[in-house]
Amino acid sequence: MQKLFVVISCLTFCLASHAKRWKEADVVSLINRVNTYWQTNNKPEVRAFWDNAAYHTGNMEVYLLTKNETFRQYSERWAEHNNWQGATETDPQKWRYQNYGEGMQHVLFGDWQICFQTYIDLYNIAPDERKIARAKEVMQYEVASAATDYWWWADALYMVMPVMTKMYKLTGDEAYLDKLYANLLYCDSIMYDTETGLYYRDGKYVYPKHKSTNGLKDFWARGDGWVLAGLAKVLADMPQNYKHRQFFVDKYVRLARAVARAQQKEGYWTRSMIDPQHAPGPETSGTAFFTYGILWGVNNGYLSEKEFRTTIKRAWKYLTTTAIQPDGKVGYVQPIGERAIPGQTVDANSQANFGVGAVLLAACEYVRYTKR
Repeated sequence: MQKLFVVISCLTFCLASHAKRWKEADVVSLINRVNTYWQTNNKPEVRAFWDNAAYHTGNMEVYLLTKNETFRQYSERWAEHNNWQGATETDPQKWRYQNYGEGMQHVLFGDWQICFQTYIDLYNIAPDERKIARAKEVMQYEVASAATDYWWWADALYMVMPVMTKMYKLTGDEAYLDKLYANLLYCDSIMYDTETGLYYRDGKYVYPKHKSTNGLKDFWARGDGWVLAGLAKVLADMPQNYKHRQFFVDKYVRLARAVARAQQKEGYWTRSMIDPQHAPGPETSGTAFFTYGILWGVNNGYLSEKEFRTTIKRAWKYLTTTAIQPDGKVGYVQPIGERAIPGQTVDANSQANFGVGAVLLAACEYVRYTKR
């Protein structure tokens, strides 16, 4: 009987989500359900590494939209637990970034820098120099360095590009924007596909050195999701008169159109974007980041609502009828990894912090879309 009740509840939720015309209050209610479920079931006292930090970028977007103090306090507790730092090595001569690493010496590695996005957001709400001291120390060092090869994997473009623009807004120093531009040019040189406008996850996956199961270019959805969402965040904070702004606008628009072409009719994107059979079935993290990125562009006039209306409708239907469960749990999130893996199981019970963060970003932007 209990199983029957769950099935009926799920079916009712899905049918209602599909049939209803979403209004602002409906979306806010959904946001609160998703975020409350996550925070109720996960304590904030965890490390400041990328996966946790990606959730908090979504949580802070929710706070800025709803002003729910419980949500803000959750991120504040996380930041305090980590002493407003990422990797903690104090000697700059020992700071590393060129290879993957979770140790405390990887201060310049993007996985340990995404936390600065939330620290800066919290500082802007309630200024206290302690909140941004480490962000300033680390990012000023990076900006002053001659190296430009800091970002060698697609994820970093969401993790650190918005840190650069937030640091610009914080300090007024255009050197952050110039370093952002220089670092992105390096990134483009090793993993940007000029034919499609999409990004490979990193240099290991560039075609034809690497191919999908059916011999096609293998673009990982979450990887390109990181990039599109990161570009949206950058354009939101970059001044209109910045000398390289059009470079970012053109890249963003081309990527959004390439992403839209790869969407499945069911609304999701498969893990290997242009070879659906490589790892078939729905995946939420890439889909949610794409949804956020495209909604932001429509809401801010960079993308045509007419051109992207169907893409948005399909994606929102997937998120609200398949990805988000009736209790607020977010499913169908591919686990931590760096590629589409044939045969990997991704189902309604596949949850992850970064997936929830991505859904929250998309839903907050959908609230703004309902006002159009």
